[in-house]
Amino acid sequence: MARKVIDEPSEDIVANARKERADRRSPFSRLVIFLRQVINELRKVVTPTRKELVSYTGVVLIFVVIMMVLVSVLDLGFGNLVGWVFGDGPLVG
Repeated sequence: MARKVIDEPSEDIVANARKERADRRSPFSRLVIFLRQVINELRKVVTPTRKELVSYTGVVLIFVVIMMVLVSVLDLGFGNLVGWVFGDGPLVG
């Protein structure tokens, strides 16, 4: 049975070709290519509606408040635990 060989360039060959191609480009042409890519990516951006923006903002604010409460409770708990272990007593109580 014959072995099926796929004719694909190795990663090294591709990387070397890209490097050589990039070395041949002038700084001006690289800047133009970069700006074209930026413009193409900006065309893909979808601006959220006002309703979506308010919804996203609310979700973020609620998440931040929940995380603040969680970190505060953990800080208070660990502070009391350390005070109890080292004999200074609890911070609150």
